Amino acid sequence: MSPEQVTLPYATWPSPISTTGVARSGLRLGFPTVLGEEAWWTEDRPAEGGRTTIMHRGTDGTHHELLSAPWSARTRVHEYGGRSYVVVPGDGVVFANLADQRLYLLLPGVEPEPITPEPGLEAGLRYADMVFHDGQVWCVRERHHDNGKVSRSIVSIPLHGGAEPRERVSGSDFYACPTISPDGEHLAYICWNHPRMPWNGTELRITKLADGASWTVSGGSTESVLAPQWRDDRRLYLISDRSGWWNLYQVGIYDASLRALCPVEEEFSGPLWQLGGRPYQVLADGRVAVLHGQGDLRLGVLDPDSGVLTDLEVPYDGWDQALASDGHVLTGIGYGPSAPRSIVRVDTVTGRVHELRRDVDELPDIAYLPLPEIVRIESRFGRDVHAFVYPPSNPGVTGDGAPPYVVFVHGGPTGRATSALDLEKAFFTSRGIGVLDVNYGGSTGYGRAYRDRLRGQWGVVDVEDSIAAAEWLAAQGLADPERIAIRGGSAGGWTVMAACCVSDTFAGGVSYYGVSSLSSFIATTHDFESRYIEWLVGPEDSALYGAREPLGQAAGVSCPMLLLQGLSDPVVPPAQSQAFADALAERGVSCTYLTFEGEAHGFRRAETRSAALATELAFYQQIFRA
Repeated sequence: MSPEQVTLPYATWPSPISTTGVARSGLRLGFPTVLGEEAWWTEDRPAEGGRTTIMHRGTDGTHHELLSAPWSARTRVHEYGGRSYVVVPGDGVVFANLADQRLYLLLPGVEPEPITPEPGLEAGLRYADMVFHDGQVWCVRERHHDNGKVSRSIVSIPLHGGAEPRERVSGSDFYACPTISPDGEHLAYICWNHPRMPWNGTELRITKLADGASWTVSGGSTESVLAPQWRDDRRLYLISDRSGWWNLYQVGIYDASLRALCPVEEEFSGPLWQLGGRPYQVLADGRVAVLHGQGDLRLGVLDPDSGVLTDLEVPYDGWDQALASDGHVLTGIGYGPSAPRSIVRVDTVTGRVHELRRDVDELPDIAYLPLPEIVRIESRFGRDVHAFVYPPSNPGVTGDGAPPYVVFVHGGPTGRATSALDLEKAFFTSRGIGVLDVNYGGSTGYGRAYRDRLRGQWGVVDVEDSIAAAEWLAAQGLADPERIAIRGGSAGGWTVMAACCVSDTFAGGVSYYGVSSLSSFIATTHDFESRYIEWLVGPEDSALYGAREPLGQAAGVSCPMLLLQGLSDPVVPPAQSQAFADALAERGVSCTYLTFEGEAHGFRRAETRSAALATELAFYQQIFRA
């Protein structure tokens, strides 16, 4: 303890990081585009109901917000959305508006004008993953039919003239990554069908635009191929996990000759949850800017002919899979443990970066920001589990003995935790509550075998690994074994509830919009994930589902629970949290159930995020006896 520090009980330390400050930060910077000195990206407005706007950086370096309230550039394709706009060189921006899901053309100085049918004429149309080519917007279109069915296709939409959208490709359940060859003759795209998810198996297909002939050049039911980009008129780059890792390949569109460009046990992409991500970019000199690594992805430049990969020395530990380039200028979203997610321009020769926009405008003193330790934990049957440990961090305070900890469980479950600066974590660690962020078996970033650990084992492997993480904290003397809680959202909420059902390891559990019942989830969730459970658990079977789901095991819960839920959630409907809260109430188990009007899957409004975080802290202070 330094002379300036005082000793106070853990979970009560004074901190400059407030619930309001956390809630109003986190702009969700996304999907940059760059053309010369100009750049565009999306960012949220938590203080304006969580709407999404489009930002433009002009040639003079000034920033302009292109969309004022109530416009919101957000697509609901797959409910998780993705890239919701495309730049039309010299003519403005086309974007998907959240309220009606129509596409609008935004020209300088005028109100947006629709270029797709109004909802009253064709209800249930949504658009995403847009590219602009030859006077038309090409994109994935999702149609919600009156009978509840959902279909998708790739369409082209004239920018001017009022002509109807033209369907170019249809027949598969899902589409992604439409891209036109440089000579305009071929359309490349990714497609897949139920019950697969895009990280299970997809196909890269080509359609000849002159006559509609289509064929598959790579992929299949057990190979995940992603993110095609044209090298020239007859060859494509793509990501494939055929080796067990998402690596970069080149393929010919007629001879289907596949060549690995840099075969390593690293990932060059992440899972396709949102449409429109770009994990690599082709540069004008023939090199390819790539993201690669295990866990956090680093930025490098690959010579596709020699296979030489050179990392760029940049001040960011990881990057979102949202690279953009006009061939000469590269932009991306970089982050680090003490660097918020930032839109940056990168010189691919020198590695020099120029920061355009930060996710957090004002950071607290760096002494309040915890630095993660990367650890490997041994779980059941000797499985290695990856995790980040964030000890309590406050320059003015220390505590006696081992501190309390919270095990963070990410959503997905096919997703991962990163080392990115997170003010939510700092909110807790600066108050004397440590955090362990676990990448349980099934997480991405560590190869297909690690990802496939969860096949048929959701509610088993994720639970065992989360419990093992808590036990490791106690065994290492890092945490007070009587004061370890668990917290997660969505699929992470499922793991929280399931872990508290089968183990007395945790002093309490916090679930944000978690899944509690499998059969009802399948019956009510959206189309994209409607067959996901078949891979995660198995075909519908009442005995299997009842034995695996938290609702069927609620009798095993003995610790207090906090459940938080948006009442407009189309992915995990409120009935999931309500049913679990009711089951605990019937048994007299302490459970607080907090709902929020107008919130969906992932809280966006500043007032919601602030209230949820304040409630969560109060919950920990109660169960940790602070």
